[in-house]
Order: sequence, then structure tokens, then C-alpha cells
Amino acid sequence: MFSLSKRSPKNNVVIRERQIEEDRMRDVELLLESLFLREEVTLRLVLDCLYDVGSVNLVNRRVRSRPLNHLMKTIARLSKPAFRPFMMRWSRKNCPHLIASWLHSQVRFGPKDVLLPKVQGTVSDPTVQ
Repeated sequence: MFSLSKRSPKNNVVIRERQIEEDRMRDVELLLESLFLREEVTLRLVLDCLYDVGSVNLVNRRVRSRPLNHLMKTIARLSKPAFRPFMMRWSRKNCPHLIASWLHSQVRFGPKDVLLPKVQGTVSDPTVQ
């Protein structure tokens, strides 16, 4: 009969490594949250720049009429202060998790990502006599 309480040492190592990985990624997320709270002015400046670029691109894509295009860009520029609290709240709430997940995906390797060199039986080197 198979007992689940008996684990092989290899399984214990893998489980422990996963726990350490989860703990470290939780630490990264907490550090990012702290960064977003401390650097509120920087976050606000980044969001303002993104809003400016995004609103101009959106208006240019959607509105073809030249006078209406100019009017919509003016409206978008004037409405930025109304959207800033929503942008700040959404960013503080979601960005640390999104950035931590993206960073984790950059350092995590799947079984297909690891390439091992192929070993051949004989090596034929024309320079060796």
C-alpha cells in the first residue's frame, strides 16, 4: 500500500525550493508595493506621461476630422486631473502584482527552456591525426 507520508528526499527538496520561491516572490511584491507608496510623485509623473501619450494616440486613431480632433485633444488634456485619482488608485492596487508576475515569468524556466548539449559517441575532427 502506498503511503503519502513517505516522501523521497528529491520531492522534499523540490517542495522546499518552491516554498522559497513563493516566499521570495511575495517579498518582491511587498517591496514593489512599498516602492509605489514611497515614490508617489514619480508614479504620478509616469502616469501623467502615459496619459498624455495614450490620449493623443487614441484621439488620432479614432477621430479623423481635423477640427474635431483638435477639440478632442483639448478635452482629453483638460480631463486628466479628473482621471488622475483613478489612475493612482488602480496603479497602487494592481501594478505591484502585475510587475512581480512579469518579473517571475522572466526568471522561471520550463522544462523545454533548458537546453542540454547532446553527447555524441564519436567525435570526428579532421585536424586530429
